Amino acid sequence: MSIIAGSYERFIWGFKLKPTKHDSDTQSLTLSPLFSYPSHISSITTVACSGPAAASGGSDDTIHLYDLPSASSLGSLLDHNHAASITALSFYTPSSLSFPRNLVSAAADGSVAIFDTDPFVLLKSFRPHKKAVNDLAIHPSGKLALAVYRDECFAMLNLVRGKRSFCCRLGHEASLVKFDPSGERFFMVVNDKVGVHQSEDAKLLLELDNGSRKRILCASPGDSGTLFTAGEDRAITAWDTNSGKLAYSIQDAHPARIKGVVTLTRNDSEGASEDPYLVASASSDGIIRVWDMRMAAKENAKPLAETNTKSRLTCLAGSALKSMRRPQIGNQKAQMVEEGPNSA
Repeated sequence: MSIIAGSYERFIWGFKLKPTKHDSDTQSLTLSPLFSYPSHISSITTVACSGPAAASGGSDDTIHLYDLPSASSLGSLLDHNHAASITALSFYTPSSLSFPRNLVSAAADGSVAIFDTDPFVLLKSFRPHKKAVNDLAIHPSGKLALAVYRDECFAMLNLVRGKRSFCCRLGHEASLVKFDPSGERFFMVVNDKVGVHQSEDAKLLLELDNGSRKRILCASPGDSGTLFTAGEDRAITAWDTNSGKLAYSIQDAHPARIKGVVTLTRNDSEGASEDPYLVASASSDGIIRVWDMRMAAKENAKPLAETNTKSRLTCLAGSALKSMRRPQIGNQKAQMVEEGPNSA
């Protein structure tokens, strides 16, 4: 399992989560450093990770790529037609693969770029909206994405054709949008509340509100309808999005506001009670922690692993997928295909 984090000071941080055995035969986890260096010339705003590939976007208008197994940099992508800060990055990885198929980026000028990942080449760049993208989520099919904008707009993007399919004004600015693993629902964050929507028609099914009045800054969907949120209240909250109820939370999970939360493992039908349900979190004071969320529901939780980067962290991503394939950057511009962002 790998974790990457970006910072205001331009640094990218990479860690590998490793089991550590003690003399008593008990086992814990350690965040082992992979790399840390100033990969951008200004602050890092977003990161993404899938299998061996990782990416970071910054306010310097560039995307940098990394190969996690070799802990090496692969260089940068400069393919946004309109020079602007990169505000969102998302890998698309089909459930049958351990290597991502596409990388989608969004920028402060409203532009969206779709890249093939084997090797990394630009497939399509388009500008479906003129205002800044706050967040972007790819549907599990890889054929469409949802985007929320600084000017209170919400849009559906056709990734096959590279154009906007639908757009409406929400009346309030949404900061985050995430699909659940099934793709049947999506979650939209506005300040301290989360709307649970039906994907088919965007109908609001229910609203999650813990009454804290503190902004939610990050969210990560889990399995079985669970959604993890964190932010200014310094707590990690697990929601049951089927009932709309708060399932459990880790209060004071960090001493500062939490800027990133990511689900590292998901339960499956065969090992739900055996495998730990790992969630990583990062706070603005530089601390990264890894939690077994099963323990959070039973007792006062303590992190399984922790590290302090001593930097102002802005974003976090992680991946539990394993792949021996090494990411590469291509030289030629590829063409879009009709089957999807990239055909199988």
